[in-house]
Amino acid sequence: MRAMSVVDAPTPRAPFVALSTLWLVLTGTLCNLRCTHCLNTSGPDAPWLPPLDGAVARRAIAEAAALGVREIYFTGGEPFLHREILPLLETSLAIAATTVLTNGTVLTDATADALAALARASRYSLEIRVSLDAPDAETNDRVRGAGTWRRAVRAIRALDARGLLPIVTATEIDGAPDAYDRFRALLSGLGIARPRVKILPVFPVGRAAGDSAARLSDADLEGFDRTALQCADTRAVAAGGVYACPILAGLPGARLSDGDLTAARRPAALYHAACLTCHRTGATCRNA
Repeated sequence: MRAMSVVDAPTPRAPFVALSTLWLVLTGTLCNLRCTHCLNTSGPDAPWLPPLDGAVARRAIAEAAALGVREIYFTGGEPFLHREILPLLETSLAIAATTVLTNGTVLTDATADALAALARASRYSLEIRVSLDAPDAETNDRVRGAGTWRRAVRAIRALDARGLLPIVTATEIDGAPDAYDRFRALLSGLGIARPRVKILPVFPVGRAAGDSAARLSDADLEGFDRTALQCADTRAVAAGGVYACPILAGLPGARLSDGDLTAARRPAALYHAACLTCHRTGATCRNA
């Protein structure tokens, strides 16, 4: 009898505990940038994952509210390219703490003013996460494109001036051990009194996908609390359905329903190489 291969081995699963966090992949893979490490291969070309219709997003928010959601995140692509972003944020802020992930390069002063007004009017917090991949323009722009550092820094300043305290989010593209301290120093140098930084690992998906066949197995998870994985209490709504997590949104193996959040409250298959990264690093896409 031949030995069981990695391909043959049963796919481990993460249990579903409760819907704590909802992600809306609002613009699908539509983005004004084409970053070299993008998780879902976003860019300005025709998106392989279409934007969400506003009515679908509102329905997901309402269903998530009924299920007791505590946090809602808007991502893409670039969420500020969606024509309904501001009214959708208003809807979201009526029921839960809300965060927008943006590259910051299309954020205007008028939009920053509108965001500040939404934040003041809501009992829940509004967070804006601005992506940078290096505290210096030269390194960042090699990854994100010429001029992106300058425009993102301008957005960071504009948000901070309006009391929105942006969270700079970076990926470990160079593995520098002092990256966190260098980002904090950058923000302090910009006059930001409360610098906030989140650093994520590079996930093997999208433009950073490798050819490794390594996957999680039940043996890898022996003694591990699977409810610590973000897919145990997170769901992502994107065009085409509800997915186990925002990193894998749009990929058929991560789809849990055609669009119904209630139907997606079931165990998620830990089938992708990115699941291995989550397990090994303890990464979460949340603000925490």
